[in-house]
Amino acid sequence: MLNNPAPHPLPAAARSAAPPQALSRLAAAWHHAREAMQRAIPYDVLAVLARFSLAATFWRSGQTKVEGLAVDLVEGHFTLGWPRLSESAVALFRDEYQLPLLPPELAATLAATGEHLLPLLLLLGLGSRFAALGLLGMTAVIQLLVYPGAYPTHGVWAAALLMLVAQGPGRGSLDHLLGWERPLR
Repeated sequence: MLNNPAPHPLPAAARSAAPPQALSRLAAAWHHAREAMQRAIPYDVLAVLARFSLAATFWRSGQTKVEGLAVDLVEGHFTLGWPRLSESAVALFRDEYQLPLLPPELAATLAATGEHLLPLLLLLGLGSRFAALGLLGMTAVIQLLVYPGAYPTHGVWAAALLMLVAQGPGRGSLDHLLGWERPLR
């Protein structure tokens, strides 16, 4: 006696059409969810968060290299005075960082200046794309010559900086208010 399997409850045409319909519903649901996320998290919010976070990271690093001026908006510490390069910054560049081609005094001065000026510009959203490029260059130097094992952190910085270079600082910036960030045609 032949062992015949039980017939499938759906006709063959319905069985072959079911998976594409399910995929189509899934694709439509994903499309609606993606649109909802884009409306809920506008780029301008991401840009302000990226600008603030990157500016704070580099500013705080720059603050370790100077004496006479301490400004920490997050913790509310302020010491106003004429900034000068700290001896510990020069020692750091001489003993630990050891950048090629630059004397430690010059390297420390350039780093301290860049870590103050570029974050300030980025925070204000003034010349933002160029400030982000400058910080991206500093990140590359840090990654390649100073702390090559810190690529996860530097990768996050680079991704956020590249986002700002490619997409701009957003509408909450002086660049936008001054009309320097108009849509490309």
